[in-house]
Amino acid sequence: MTPPRRPAARRRTAVLRREAVLATVPVAVAALLAAAGPAAAGTTGSAGVGDPYFPFEGNGGYHVRHYGLTLRYDTASRHLDATAVLTARATQRLTRFDLDLKGLKVTRLTVDGTTAGFRRDGQELVVTPRRALRKGQEFRVKVTYNGTPKPVTDPDGSVDGWIPTDDGAFVAGEPQGSMTWFPANNHPKDKSSYDFTITVPEGRTAVANGVFLGQRTAHGHTTFRWRQTEPMAAYLATATVGKFKVEQYTTRDGIQVYNAVDPREASAAAPVLRKLPSVLEWESRLFGPYPFRAAGSIVDRAPNVGFALETQGRPEYDSAPDLSTLVHENAHQWFGDSVSLTAWKDIWLNEGFATYAEWLYSEQHGGDSAQKTFDKLYAKPAGDDLWAFPAGDPGSGADIFGTPVYARGAMVLHELRKAVGDRTFYRILRTWAAGHRGGHGTTAQFVRLAERESGKDLDGLFHTWLYTKGKPAEE
Repeated sequence: MTPPRRPAARRRTAVLRREAVLATVPVAVAALLAAAGPAAAGTTGSAGVGDPYFPFEGNGGYHVRHYGLTLRYDTASRHLDATAVLTARATQRLTRFDLDLKGLKVTRLTVDGTTAGFRRDGQELVVTPRRALRKGQEFRVKVTYNGTPKPVTDPDGSVDGWIPTDDGAFVAGEPQGSMTWFPANNHPKDKSSYDFTITVPEGRTAVANGVFLGQRTAHGHTTFRWRQTEPMAAYLATATVGKFKVEQYTTRDGIQVYNAVDPREASAAAPVLRKLPSVLEWESRLFGPYPFRAAGSIVDRAPNVGFALETQGRPEYDSAPDLSTLVHENAHQWFGDSVSLTAWKDIWLNEGFATYAEWLYSEQHGGDSAQKTFDKLYAKPAGDDLWAFPAGDPGSGADIFGTPVYARGAMVLHELRKAVGDRTFYRILRTWAAGHRGGHGTTAQFVRLAERESGKDLDGLFHTWLYTKGKPAEE
């Protein structure tokens, strides 16, 4: 996600809904919830994975291997009719398990073809299969549901999820919003493949993740099919709908590009989107091979959103992006999408890395050097928002999109680069992306990698720049 364009941490302040209040449960309480997770829950899958910032996000007791999502969206009434088929594996014996789904009406639910019991509890869809699931058992959950999807309010007062627009919907799920349009194991720890079949009124385009498989128009509606084979966290899924101009091509590296642009943004977006192949080539030289089969952009006109998001393989923008934003969101394809978080506390691994990619691009394309950018930031007074909290521990879900996560997160990497030298620094980035490709990474793992590759003790550097409160002293 790009840093905010408005003064507040991500956008405006607002009265938080119940879900946002729950998401700011103190860390001590979250730890207790984590302790009551799958291992302690007996035959009941936990209602959350125990993330300190979003303790009710995700679910315990199973892993979703694949989502098959069939959606039909009416842009006039904003009504969604949908079916989700989840192919999963039980990681413990289960007599009951949860899915995350907010605000939509479930009309039928089956487990392995047999009708199962279900009830709603806030954002939880609590499922009781007819027969207990064995540990290690593969099973399929089919959920039929409908309603008018609405975005969720986050702890910082902003919204994400299914966000209506004047011609469709801008669908961006970080950090919680995927549950507003499909039942999910909604935490980055659980990654899956996806198939999307999306039907919309003729004249509208539906854009999702992965490779475009084709479209068919009949009886006034068009159905679009997409397939995302590489593992993806639920918050990175999209099904954005609107009136779009579409451009398709294949890069010389064999990456299938699909750009969908609102005609009202086309003129402003065109010069930037033309640079996408060269940006991907440049990032591939720095970070290693592009991690997915497909790339592209979704450029919508969504003035009430206020951010862009690194939806996997195809970042989406609420308006025509500038070049720095394009670089940032596509750097996330390595850092955040391919290599995902295990806890939201570590979000600097996403945003600090993507922000530093902007600095490097500027440095190598005739703009300010990374050192100059660093110096401008360091000159900010101790009371500036930049120093409000440590990048490696924002302290709550309300601050995960705050300035320190982005800018101070990038400063951490610049300090690392100065400490180990360019050759070792870029080797660390490439090794990180390759070693965790399609999986997950933690800050502790990154620190160990940096020390191993450099042969240096870097504890002091990371403690000072990543975890120390306030403005670090000059050395």
